Amino acid sequence: MKPIDQEFDSESEVEEAGEMTFLEHLEELRWHLVRAIGSIAVFSLLSFIYIREIYDKVILGPSSPTFWTYRMMCKLSEKTGFTDLCVEKLNFTLQSREVGGQFTMALTASLMIGLLFAFPYAFWELWRFIMPGLKSSERRAARGAVFFVTSLFFSGVLFGYYIVSPLALNFLANFQLDPRIVNEFDITSYISTLATLTLGCGLTFQMPIAAFVLSKIGILTPQFMRAYRRHALVVILVVAAIITPSPDVYSQILVAIPLVLLYEVSIWVSGYVQRLRLKEEQELMKSDGYED
Repeated sequence: MKPIDQEFDSESEVEEAGEMTFLEHLEELRWHLVRAIGSIAVFSLLSFIYIREIYDKVILGPSSPTFWTYRMMCKLSEKTGFTDLCVEKLNFTLQSREVGGQFTMALTASLMIGLLFAFPYAFWELWRFIMPGLKSSERRAARGAVFFVTSLFFSGVLFGYYIVSPLALNFLANFQLDPRIVNEFDITSYISTLATLTLGCGLTFQMPIAAFVLSKIGILTPQFMRAYRRHALVVILVVAAIITPSPDVYSQILVAIPLVLLYEVSIWVSGYVQRLRLKEEQELMKSDGYED
């Protein structure tokens, strides 16, 4: 199998490369998976070695009022006059209620961080397996797929970590049914919430990639997305309200704006795929002698 950045010289070469038995395809896939999983294991091991520093600076960061997002919110509060924006205290403490709870969470956090940092290489390995099965036109259209998928994923992760997670934690920590109820969160619940919001945003930011694939197979069109733009805006606002249950409008706007931009980019991507399809059809008609 050829490297990802090496083009096949002709269609016949593609066909020759595709003449593999089912077992040969499985063997090829197995080695790609082995290398991908190996990269996850390496990054997980490195994360476990420095797990104390990672917990102190990264994982437990959103649980402190000194976190970057909270400081920016306080500055925004000073400029706008909305004092409720400033976060001076997070009303909860973290506990580990199991004997091996901290060790288990160290392993879990190491695995998640290893998966996060190994994502570009792991996806590249899987893409190398898929690439030879595509047509030359599909390979040209999907050029740069690894870069775009990785960039969108990490953009979503950063957005989830610095925007969505702090806003959600601030609301949940300061919401009280009764002052006599004390918030003592288990470390497992805290990390689960942080990971869900962060990785969830990373996947949500793949919207343009999903639009590309769905448009490529003919399920999605730019006309459909434009016709339902208002409906999509309502859904985005609802999602933003769910992700940020805080009553202030600023938090919802901060979450909604990137989602709206992603939707608009998805419309452009769908239109790009449609233009490519029309161009291919016109070239096919010319080659078959249907040119006027």
